[in-house]
Amino acid sequence: MDNPRARILNTASLLFHQQGYNSTGINQIIDEAKVAKASFYQYFRSKDELCIAFLRFRHEYWFAELQAYTQHITGREGFIERVFDFIIHMNKKENYRGCSFLNILSELSKDQEAILAVIQSHKNDLRNFFENRLEKSLLATHIYLLFESAIIESQLFKSNELVYKSKEIINYII
Repeated sequence: MDNPRARILNTASLLFHQQGYNSTGINQIIDEAKVAKASFYQYFRSKDELCIAFLRFRHEYWFAELQAYTQHITGREGFIERVFDFIIHMNKKENYRGCSFLNILSELSKDQEAILAVIQSHKNDLRNFFENRLEKSLLATHIYLLFESAIIESQLFKSNELVYKSKEIINYII
């Protein structure tokens, strides 16, 4: 990967996801990406601008994964079960790191409105994803809230137990 911008973004993606936003410094990103400080600032004016690029990159990646994971599923019940299986899949793949968007949200100050807007956009897209697939607004909202809480709880306890319980709740509801 010769492109310095891509190296910076990939390094920041890994570090923000593993360490958190506030625990990752620009100098660490520059060192691990093996770029000059001038190169960093050529592509990103600030750490916040890099964070926005990371979140947009993460959004594209995460939705591509979710859509690929659910695209061949027909029927409401099968789809709902599959989206919770997606959480299990991602937890195993990413060692229970949870939602990058909510992780960064918890680190934001009130002045970082541009980052907040990207996080809100991601969550709105997720809500719309459920509404488009389920065609019932109240059920879609219910699934969205259960999905989000299952991600958080599985990260907190490093376990998929509550994801499985969420699937049981859904089977009980519908």
